[in-house]
Amino acid sequence: MTIFPLLQAAAEFNKEYSAAWAQLGAGIGAGIAVVGAGLGIGRLAGQAMDGMARQPEMAGRIQTGAIIFAALIEGAALFAIVVSFLIQGKF
Repeated sequence: MTIFPLLQAAAEFNKEYSAAWAQLGAGIGAGIAVVGAGLGIGRLAGQAMDGMARQPEMAGRIQTGAIIFAALIEGAALFAIVVSFLIQGKF
């Protein structure tokens, strides 16, 4: 198991390990933000295509709304990534 050496290192807590844990958390946080944004935009695009296929006359309005919501999702992900990098920069 690869988790046991990590837990043993955590038992000897000092400033160096504190920085390492913060950077690990920042990296995981940035990764989760990107994966979440990708899933959100993918689901949004899929539902928009489904809506356009069902009602072609509403395609323009659906596409406009989908672009706005995709920008909001991407903005939230970018904010999470910036916060992760700020945490990483503190150490």
